[in-house]
Amino acid sequence: MNITHYPLLIFVLSFTTLWLSAWIGASLVRRRRRLQDDVRSDFALILTSTLTLFGLIVGFSFSMAIGRYDQRKNYEESEANAIGTEYVRSDLLPVTDAAKVRALLRDYLDQRVLSYTSADDAKLRQVGVDTARLQAELWSAVQVPAAANPTPVVALAVSGMNDVLNSQGYTQAAYRNRIPTAAWLLMAAVAIGCNVMVGWGLQSRRDGITLLSILPLVGALAFTLIADIDSPRHGIIHVAPQNLISLTQSLPAR
Repeated sequence: MNITHYPLLIFVLSFTTLWLSAWIGASLVRRRRRLQDDVRSDFALILTSTLTLFGLIVGFSFSMAIGRYDQRKNYEESEANAIGTEYVRSDLLPVTDAAKVRALLRDYLDQRVLSYTSADDAKLRQVGVDTARLQAELWSAVQVPAAANPTPVVALAVSGMNDVLNSQGYTQAAYRNRIPTAAWLLMAAVAIGCNVMVGWGLQSRRDGITLLSILPLVGALAFTLIADIDSPRHGIIHVAPQNLISLTQSLPAR
């Protein structure tokens, strides 16, 4: 199981880990020695630099997540446009073939909507099986009349169907395009180091131990937001198939 798929789990684990890191930093001072006055300025400089690095890494990761979220939205729009265009181009086929293609496209559109709105893994696997079956039937539905009557007009319908099938592949690729695990590990390592240093610094200045919760909470919230945006199917923020649903509602009744 990839924990980055579950933003709430990310929050719990990151807050617990970061708070423990800060507590460990504070405990090291109590057990060994406090910072001397002549090294506090150096420590403050190092801590500030480390926190700046942590902020930059979080910012870059947030930007990566936003970029992937926008990519998924764009592909959803492109997919709806491709299906709608092919639905219109189906009129270029013989009457019987056109009716078959339109019926298959309606069923295919329903499956595409389900692929965006379903979060259950078992249901998604079934949607994937049904989608692959419908894709094979759709291609066969345009291939047969194209082979029997290879005219430029029929070729437009074949080209449109190719766009429909390709758009689904692009969407799947975008859903698999997540923030790399190495980036998460780097963020976690820098965050842990920052919290250890903050715990050391707060304890050395006799600040309240409750202040140790501030940076872990902020870091955990940042990680949760990044994971939520980067996760296509879990969490609060996800791509809604608005264009596909609008297309479904605009098509003539069966």
